[in-house]
Amino acid sequence: MRDNKPNIVLILADDMGYSDIGCYGGEIDTPNLDHLAANGMRFTQFYNTARCSPSRASLLTGLHPHQTGIGILTEDYRPEGYAGNLNKRCITIAELLKENGYTTYMSGKWHMSRDFFKVNDSWPNQRGFDCHYGTINGAGSYFYPKTLIRDNTNIEQEAKVDDFYYTDAISNNAVNFITQHCKVKSDQPFFLYVAYTAPHWPLHAKEKDISKYKGKFEAGWDKLREERLKRMVDMGIINEEWKLTDRDTNVRPWEEVKHKEWEVHRMEVYAAQIDAMDQGIGRIVKALEESGKIDNTLIIFLSDNGACEEPLGAMMARLMINEGSARGKTCSGEKVRFGNKKSIVPGTEDTYQSYGVSWANLSNTPFRLYKHWTHEGGIATPFIVHWPERIRLKGEFNHQQAQLTDIMATIIEITGAKYPKEYKDNKILPPEGTSLVPIFDNKNNNKGMLFFEHEGNAAVRDGKWKLVKDYPGDWELYNMDTDRTEVRNLIEQYPERAKKMIITHEAWAERCGVIPRDIILSIIKAQYKAQWAKKRAQKQKKKI
Repeated sequence: MRDNKPNIVLILADDMGYSDIGCYGGEIDTPNLDHLAANGMRFTQFYNTARCSPSRASLLTGLHPHQTGIGILTEDYRPEGYAGNLNKRCITIAELLKENGYTTYMSGKWHMSRDFFKVNDSWPNQRGFDCHYGTINGAGSYFYPKTLIRDNTNIEQEAKVDDFYYTDAISNNAVNFITQHCKVKSDQPFFLYVAYTAPHWPLHAKEKDISKYKGKFEAGWDKLREERLKRMVDMGIINEEWKLTDRDTNVRPWEEVKHKEWEVHRMEVYAAQIDAMDQGIGRIVKALEESGKIDNTLIIFLSDNGACEEPLGAMMARLMINEGSARGKTCSGEKVRFGNKKSIVPGTEDTYQSYGVSWANLSNTPFRLYKHWTHEGGIATPFIVHWPERIRLKGEFNHQQAQLTDIMATIIEITGAKYPKEYKDNKILPPEGTSLVPIFDNKNNNKGMLFFEHEGNAAVRDGKWKLVKDYPGDWELYNMDTDRTEVRNLIEQYPERAKKMIITHEAWAERCGVIPRDIILSIIKAQYKAQWAKKRAQKQKKKI
């Protein structure tokens, strides 16, 4: 028997901004996430690691990403740097729960393995999931994705149907896992990890979802940022004393924008991507309700990093095609048009665009910067928990600080799972997080300092104080009680406090295996030189 152990559904969005969804102040229609929030709890100060692969590694292992071998993405920076594979010094939530009587399922994006095409010991089935449907790579077409697998078998041909849309497929397979489990293993608890690619670029959405947002964003990013801020203050997410950050210096005032229709359409497609995800989450919740499992299921929703300001151009296109993450042609053989060109209307399969810094600035209202950075715009995420049998404070906001490592600690406590010192003859690092269970019970979880590092960007959170830097810039210090939008740098007023926090961060970085950014850049430079030398040698050989 299951001894009433809870089921766990962990849902991850990809590249979604802090304030995009309705229950965090956004304009996008997300009734299903809003429902979970209204009947559960929302965190206002939950943090990810600022990038997709590191966040996924930390989320699933309870360790800091550098400890897992994925300090940046899935590139190989050995011998001095990160391996780019989920290593054997960690155990995933799936591996842990499988050892403790759970059936484990995954639907969606993996992105924790160097090899996208060859089965290896860092793929989902090899890291604890009984069943997996989804993609191994980090991004790609929503209409005809590459690296689509079921368990360890490539099934890209299944996308060759007229109505295929990857977000829907992720949702539908998650629903199937729940319904089949409840038919066959109803007395056994399950863990389901649902990892969407939405709303990560490319801007691909179904026309019926795009049309729903026609005219929704015509007021432009300046006015919409102000309107979002007001809603967030009224809702209790944001303190009215915190100033709205300035418009990004790379963004024009809305009244000066020449191609408004194209700009608006980019945001309409982005919104449609999130809308489709929310519809799928609604189907997942319905499956739990119909199977009678909703009350004793912990549902967690969050995003892997802040909004993404990355532009897409020809160079990026070539890189993605060469590495095998993108296709040069559609399912029907049409040429894909890459790049944020104003002559190309985004949304369809034959386009490949992003929504850029202008709309990312809106998505991260009211914070500074984006994915990659450890300022609030890079690491702050909406975080919704829903568990009717345990969480009694319906619709509450919680303002305590927490981060990805805390999810493993929480799952250990609520399931009674025994975390091993060794797993499959490998010594396992102890978990780094603090359980969120006291917060579920409206108590203080006594969280200590929070640490972050990504590509040299770094931060420490110590109570109301946050030390942060944008590599290779200098450290900045902020009082987050009075200035969470990080506009008043206090480092000159409090040099001793900053000094102590810097020393603490350095000690953490050394303990957790953070590779200094200068070393990584030297490795990348050496790799590029070796690649160009190899290409030159091949050309010379052909001439001979």
